[in-house]
Amino acid sequence: MTPLEDRATGCVAGAAVGDALGGATEGWTPEQIVERYGGRVEGIVPPYNEDWRNARPIAPYHKGDGHITDDTLMTHALIRVYEKAGRHLDAYAMAEHLVPELMGERRWIPELEAEALPLQRIFLAEKWIVARLHYGHADPREAGVGNIVNCGAAMYVAPVGIVNAADPDAAYAEAIDLTGAHQSSYGREAAGVMAAAVAEAMRPGATADSVVAACLRLAKDGTRAAIEAVCEAAAGLGHWEGSFETLRAAVRPYDTVADTYRDQGLGARRPSRVHSIEELPLALGMLVIAKGDYRDTVLGGVNYGRDADSIASMGGAIAGALGGLAAVPAEWVEQVGAASRTDLVAPGRAIAAVARRVRAGDRERRRAAEAALAELDHP
Repeated sequence: MTPLEDRATGCVAGAAVGDALGGATEGWTPEQIVERYGGRVEGIVPPYNEDWRNARPIAPYHKGDGHITDDTLMTHALIRVYEKAGRHLDAYAMAEHLVPELMGERRWIPELEAEALPLQRIFLAEKWIVARLHYGHADPREAGVGNIVNCGAAMYVAPVGIVNAADPDAAYAEAIDLTGAHQSSYGREAAGVMAAAVAEAMRPGATADSVVAACLRLAKDGTRAAIEAVCEAAAGLGHWEGSFETLRAAVRPYDTVADTYRDQGLGARRPSRVHSIEELPLALGMLVIAKGDYRDTVLGGVNYGRDADSIASMGGAIAGALGGLAAVPAEWVEQVGAASRTDLVAPGRAIAAVARRVRAGDRERRRAAEAALAELDHP
């Protein structure tokens, strides 16, 4: 593979593996995770609830056993959107291409153990996309306003970073435009910063520190403050084991979701300039602690609990882009792919091919614009 393909497949497969490992521990505390599994989670584990189908009627999903979740379903759907559009994406592409992806074709959904429309699995905050764009006929650029503010856009936006590889500013701008159809406030901001993180991680010579620096340069308001606080705390820690209380204390002032994860207060997930989602700062914090190592970045997110699948998926995407496909443990890629009946590598190759075509078009437009400017500026 070319370095572009290597980093793209590392990013996409790395995100899927983190998602699958974190699915089992999502919603629980580090202490509950240790009690359930007899110690820290070091790989694929069974569902937290043995009777997963009935334990939480609102979410009758088979999380664990290596099953990817809605994070990966949405990421792969966005890659297919890029393939169909063949260009940079905006909010209108969400309406034109992503909505049909979610409601137009049945696919294998590992957590349902059945073929179904992706729309029938994704969370309510992502169902909003279809409700607002397809049924509500909202202006795509404004459709995200009114949705709960969460990590829903940031969790699947890594492909934007791949298409804009080595250009965090362009990745940020494209993700902010695209996800206006889904999120607002700090949920939309996190999507822009996550795309920028991946774009920087795709750059030859990038490091965990350069990724954080790119994020801090571009992030605004509470998102920037939360990333800075968490990464400063993370810099003084040597391993994810023993880090959870320190990291939670660092992000707590910016997070609207209570310490009791499923007991949200009235102010949770509402627009704000002073708050942030928890998942992206935590993913970056784990990346800093692990010094970019894929395995420890992901396992830190998995064992932190709370929104573990999204934390581990975001961290896995960035670490996978930094290290390439070889950085993602091959046994995890194989096991998650088999358990989920999903090819985890092919989508990475597909988005690398899209990136190659789109960036070639960018160069042609730039050359034409420069030639025109030279003519305009000539006496």
